Amino acid sequence: MHGSLQLSTHKMSAIKQLNPNAEVARAAQALQLNIGAATGLQSVLRSNLGPKGTMKMLVSGSGEIKITKDGLVLLNEIQIQHPTASLIARAATAQDDVTGDGTTSNVILIGELLKQAERRIEEGLHPRIVTDGFTVAKEEALNVLDSLKVDRPVDRNLLISVARTSLRTKVDPKIADLLTECVVDAVLAIKREGKPLDLFMVEIMAMEHKTSSDTRLVRGLVMDHGVRHPTMKTSLKDAFVLTCNCSLEYEKTEVNSSFFYKSAEERERFTKAERAFIDRRVEKVIALKEKVCTNGEDFMVINQKGIDPQSLDMLAAAGISGLRRAKRRNMERITLACGGEAMNTFDDMDETCLGKAGKIYEHVLGEQKYTFVEDVENPSSVTLLIKGPNKHTLNQIKDAVRDGLRAVKNAVEDGCVVPGAGALELAISEHLIGKMKDIKGRARLGVAAFAEAMLIIPKTLALNAGFDAQESIVKLQEQFQETGEAVGLDINTGDACLPGDEGIFDNYCVKRNMLHSASVIASQLLLVDEVMRAGMSSLKGGT
Repeated sequence: MHGSLQLSTHKMSAIKQLNPNAEVARAAQALQLNIGAATGLQSVLRSNLGPKGTMKMLVSGSGEIKITKDGLVLLNEIQIQHPTASLIARAATAQDDVTGDGTTSNVILIGELLKQAERRIEEGLHPRIVTDGFTVAKEEALNVLDSLKVDRPVDRNLLISVARTSLRTKVDPKIADLLTECVVDAVLAIKREGKPLDLFMVEIMAMEHKTSSDTRLVRGLVMDHGVRHPTMKTSLKDAFVLTCNCSLEYEKTEVNSSFFYKSAEERERFTKAERAFIDRRVEKVIALKEKVCTNGEDFMVINQKGIDPQSLDMLAAAGISGLRRAKRRNMERITLACGGEAMNTFDDMDETCLGKAGKIYEHVLGEQKYTFVEDVENPSSVTLLIKGPNKHTLNQIKDAVRDGLRAVKNAVEDGCVVPGAGALELAISEHLIGKMKDIKGRARLGVAAFAEAMLIIPKTLALNAGFDAQESIVKLQEQFQETGEAVGLDINTGDACLPGDEGIFDNYCVKRNMLHSASVIASQLLLVDEVMRAGMSSLKGGT
């Protein structure tokens, strides 16, 4: 064994002596492979950046079509075969999982960092020198990010600016402006001092009906089912709401069991006893209704379990409306919106367990019924009711609303925002160029590459808006050098603008994650000198 290992070592050294440039060629080939993948993925997504970005049409094998410009949707839906491109896509989607935005910007910046590094490497610079420069530049870029934070109270007006900036990059400006206030008001409704924001308290309900301009915020709950009895009231005012998870029907046991009886009379007694057990539960609900509804108020029972026809008859005769098989995800939201407690038994039930809603009504759309619970006392759970003429429009708006909610949540949690429209990237580039005189050695070449790469964001915004990229960048740089203020690109005129005055703001955490992620991924790809096929099962065992 030792001899064979020694022999193989001698063979390898002999091969290196015969062809000393083999390692260099392999390293160059691996580097070109990674750079080509990054720039290829960048070229696919860069046309989608910004409010003026174009869209992509995704066609599945079965012929289904989806039109979108959301970077997360594109990276999740398209089939990426190249391993390096797949790595970049996973890194970008991981940022979206953390911050909810910045997917397209991340891919574009990684591709441009590698493209700028390629120019220096072709001139003889070692990739390690470039990555050292990237590390220095990243720290300086984060300092610039901290210095550009907008010190303003995070009030509703600022949150509207943040939501509008995010939503206009996803959907048409008219729809974006409509969704902006809905998204901000939804987050502010569920916000509680001293508690983390839980976006799961914002229910997103899609209804294929009318047009997207009919989308609205319901300060309460919308459930996608209605009452199950023809004589029950479908429109209630000043209603008490009983939320419960108790069976009001005959149900089988959860374990295997059986009843044995000797005669038909004995079987009849078993049946009557079971029916009497359920009837006593219903009677307790009716008694509670008669106790609290003294001034003509209505009463609604929302049950997670079933209500059989006989129980429905009893409830309807008592003037009680009942919903059965309510979805589990709605049970917590009902009590948060209406108040009261969710009951698992009727034994200890009293008026303190009831919630209150000013208005409950049913909306029938085709064969589908929807129940609206509105005018609630404490709307800490709300519903964004998205309407649209077709599934394509609904899916597009749902993706946009998701990003808008995360953008508002980030602004509230960060307590600050940063200027948008490419102002941050331009400021970082100018700062790094001015800082190069203080950086010693060849690492300054990597810093120069980083500074040049940061300009890709404003350049892409200008290109997608139909302007000359170089001319727009020159205008921005001249304006920045004259005023010293963070200036961005006005996508309507191609000139410089102050993002703060225009209400264009980005999330601090999104930009911070983007700078970290892009520089780290680009540095790691630059230091890869060989790409080899490996058994991933053995690699997983060693980690």
